[in-house]
Amino acid sequence: MEWSSLFQFSAAELVAIRLSLKVAISAVLMSLPFGVFIALVLARRRFWGSEFLNVCVHLPLILPPVVTGYALLLLFGRNGPLGRLLLKTVGLVFAFRWTGAALASAVVAFPLMVRAIRLSVEAVDRKLEEAAGTLGASPPWVFATVTLPLIMPGIIAGAILAFARSLGEFGATITFVSNIPGETQTLPTAIYTFTQVPGGDAGALRLSLVAVLISAAAIFFSELVARRVARRVAGV
Repeated sequence: MEWSSLFQFSAAELVAIRLSLKVAISAVLMSLPFGVFIALVLARRRFWGSEFLNVCVHLPLILPPVVTGYALLLLFGRNGPLGRLLLKTVGLVFAFRWTGAALASAVVAFPLMVRAIRLSVEAVDRKLEEAAGTLGASPPWVFATVTLPLIMPGIIAGAILAFARSLGEFGATITFVSNIPGETQTLPTAIYTFTQVPGGDAGALRLSLVAVLISAAAIFFSELVARRVARRVAGV
């Protein structure tokens, strides 16, 4: 391998990098509201079926990613019940599109997001919320002004974990949306493609380094933001 060519990215590689960032960010944005809601429900509510909900939320964490991708294909494929419904109603297609890669990444990363937010919710002192309620604040206002700032470090940590997991998602993505250059080929699938062709070592190493750098930067940024939020909440 010639080191002089290591950092010479091809147009296809740059597309894969941009698509990976697009997919990972979209996966976080589409799942974050649901992640906060589910974390609050699991942390604060006890009802019939809560354990079943907990199992369903964490199932993608232990299932083989290929199984998750196949389940998404059955549900959201063009012939799947949800896929047909979305196509007829809003014209949205997931199978073999970048939107499907974002959906697969969101599903696989969702348990990590929920767990981080749930731990943050469980650490909140309920007396602070009760005090705000006794002063006349409505439940939505208590959540917006008391609960949300207190759990913000957990939300940030969960979002970053989901972003990093989405960036590295391979099995569910390639099963659900295949490996189409320019449409669904993300960093992991592009690296896999390079490892399967002669002379692809340089490309695989290039993209692997990019993935490591992006993930490390995301973790560093999350720690920085979480510390600032925590200091602001503490009034330091």
